[in-house]
Amino acid sequence: MSVLWLRTAAALYSCGLLYALIYLFRKNNLLFRPALIAFGAGTVFHLVSIVELWVDSGHLPLNNFCETSSVCAFLIAVLFLVAYSQYQIAVFSVCLFPLVFFMTVIGATEFPVEKWSAGARNTWLIVHISTVMIGYAALFFSAVAAVYYLLQERQLKQKNVMPAANKLPPLGTLDRIISQTMNTGFVFITIGTVSGVIWAFIENGTHWMSDPKIGFFLFTWAFYLAMIFLRVSAGWRGRRIAWLAVSVLGCSLITWITHVTLRSFWSQ
Repeated sequence: MSVLWLRTAAALYSCGLLYALIYLFRKNNLLFRPALIAFGAGTVFHLVSIVELWVDSGHLPLNNFCETSSVCAFLIAVLFLVAYSQYQIAVFSVCLFPLVFFMTVIGATEFPVEKWSAGARNTWLIVHISTVMIGYAALFFSAVAAVYYLLQERQLKQKNVMPAANKLPPLGTLDRIISQTMNTGFVFITIGTVSGVIWAFIENGTHWMSDPKIGFFLFTWAFYLAMIFLRVSAGWRGRRIAWLAVSVLGCSLITWITHVTLRSFWSQ
């Protein structure tokens, strides 16, 4: 039953993930209270899962990566709730809600599930590939705007504006384009990451964690999350956000190249 409570916790944590994704486009706290309530309820179910597994096994559930990820996610959730009760700082949720959700999902993959039908499998795979491609397209557009931003800013500082630069949007417009496309890319890449992990779990059970392609993809998502958090919480704009966009694109390209290379290697 512990896995049932854990997966229930993950479902409740997903409300926090949804809030964080919406917050990127509409920075208001109207949805924070419902998300916080769901997050708190998820923490309760999470605690029940850990205690039940502890009682059944006779030791603290830290024997493998799944159990460790679950316990760490629970501790992060508790620390956030305690900190929020003391300081009422909601902005950290933009980073911590998605992180706790993903770590809990990883913990819930310790126990395999039944295989699905070919139709459901193919549909899920199409959703995964489509969302990842849209995310990469948005990220590429953000990086292009970032390059133009850096070039135009440099010319303005040197007071050496080329005629072609006059046709570019103002720096403020480029900054908004970078921010909006980065947000869009993060939303779709997050959906692609969730669908990819679930697909790999149903297909391969716990063996998905030994797949380096999934590992690189999760690393890219975590790096992207860190960049989004810096932009939202620290208010990074201008040059900093431009360099962030280029950096995330570079990390994503490395992940894509690694994915293609490993797939070609294994298919030989």
